[in-house]
Amino acid sequence: MGTLWKNGIIYTMQEEGHHVEAVYTEDGVIKGLGSSDDLLKNEQFTIESEVDLGQKVMFPGFVDSHMHLIGHGETLMRLDLSSINSKQEVLEAIKLKAKGLEKGEWVIGEGWNENLWSDAAVLTKREIDEVVPHHPVLLKRICRHAMVVNSLALKNAGIDEGTPDPSGGLIERDEDGALNGLLKDKAQDLMIDALPAISSDYLVGALTKGIESCWEHGLVGGHTEDLSYYGNFKKTYDAFVQTITEGKKKFRAHLLVHHEVIEDWKEDGHHFQSGTQFIEFGAMKIFADGALGGRTALLSYPYADDPSTTGVSIHTNEKLLELVKKARKYDLPIAVHTIGDQAFENVVNSIMKEPSHFGRRDRLIHAQILRKELIEKIKDLPLILDIQPRFVASDFPWVVERLGEENMKYNYAWKTLLEEGIPCAGGSDAPIEPINPLWGIHAAVTRTNPLDPDKTEYRPEEKLTMYEALSLFTKGSAYACHHESDRGQIREGYTADFTVLAIDPFKVDADQLLNKIVDMTIVDETIVYKKNK
Repeated sequence: MGTLWKNGIIYTMQEEGHHVEAVYTEDGVIKGLGSSDDLLKNEQFTIESEVDLGQKVMFPGFVDSHMHLIGHGETLMRLDLSSINSKQEVLEAIKLKAKGLEKGEWVIGEGWNENLWSDAAVLTKREIDEVVPHHPVLLKRICRHAMVVNSLALKNAGIDEGTPDPSGGLIERDEDGALNGLLKDKAQDLMIDALPAISSDYLVGALTKGIESCWEHGLVGGHTEDLSYYGNFKKTYDAFVQTITEGKKKFRAHLLVHHEVIEDWKEDGHHFQSGTQFIEFGAMKIFADGALGGRTALLSYPYADDPSTTGVSIHTNEKLLELVKKARKYDLPIAVHTIGDQAFENVVNSIMKEPSHFGRRDRLIHAQILRKELIEKIKDLPLILDIQPRFVASDFPWVVERLGEENMKYNYAWKTLLEEGIPCAGGSDAPIEPINPLWGIHAAVTRTNPLDPDKTEYRPEEKLTMYEALSLFTKGSAYACHHESDRGQIREGYTADFTVLAIDPFKVDADQLLNKIVDMTIVDETIVYKKNK
């Protein structure tokens, strides 16, 4: 016995423009599609319930191809600095937060972004010390590749002027050699042991908030990387099980496994795509470089606004190849954070030396800074690019000054990639960017920043069509995790995961995607979110 979803505009995403009026699902699987009359007459179907879509618009369930689900949930629990527009406001916010804490308790904030501030000067420990002298303070930058901490936090972590930069990280100092509180990339790991212990209840709470937020924004699943940051692999994985399986929070969580916990993962008896229909394991995660915000993305040329640096390589090429070999030892594809073009090239070279087994596709995450020859180089490789269209809205126009206009032709070039036949999937990198997939789709089709009153289009020749942009978060995400034969389309035999919108993206101005237009989210034939009237 199953459910008839009827009276809708149901875009199957099988091909552009293809739509039906009704779908029949049973036991979490799509069994038929067409018209209500035809499905009602089909003697093979036993319709137990009917859902009238009221001419709303249904798509295959949206899936975020790259996110950090626990981190997203944490931002809903912690001090959120992402929308603050000045340094002084940040300082006032942490001062206010500290007032409600016992002396010595940590103040932890997320999401500061100096590019939103008028002076664009980053925070320093001295400034934080002046307003919060009696609490250790840790504030993560929006990119999560940098943090600023105060003197008490540095003391708790045992970091002083004599502490050397760790491999793949930077402990920043001022002109006199004194610590300024900024820790970049792997240097952030030095703070981990100083932080308060994270409980299992905390992780379940963050996951619960994260999943409910995803549902509200039309997401039925996400490819998420969380397993090495919260104590140990087992505790973090168990939190997913407690939340999704035992807590019955239906969500398709595809887990990337950081290389630092891959041995724990293997010893626990897992393998590629093991797990359940809601929690499964994917590729081994590696970081090859940092981020543009802190000039730690690894470039093949000096930064235009700071020629003294080309960025940071998290690993030597020899170490990178060793990590790829480790993944292959366990028959795993790799998923690698590569923002800068040199990091991208280094990873591709390693892939060519140690190809993936059984045609399992590698994933290059972000891939926003490229060159023509790199695009040519990857055309015949079994891989997919996990792109974040929303980065266009966040990074322009300052990224042009950072990289140089002469280097921009193949940067954020989503249209070029698709036209060259490179498979792409769409994600947010939440909590780095907002979780809402419709905002990512808006950025892909308009190449604008919604907060810009002039609606400046950044490299408009790289705009995607609405169908291409929607495909990133449906068919693209399914292809990225080797589920193209059972997810990402509305087709017989595919999972009954749907996103229902109040408007038709193909028939309205793209700016309407910025409104709250998700009407329902359905996972495994179950309505997990319904917008209040």
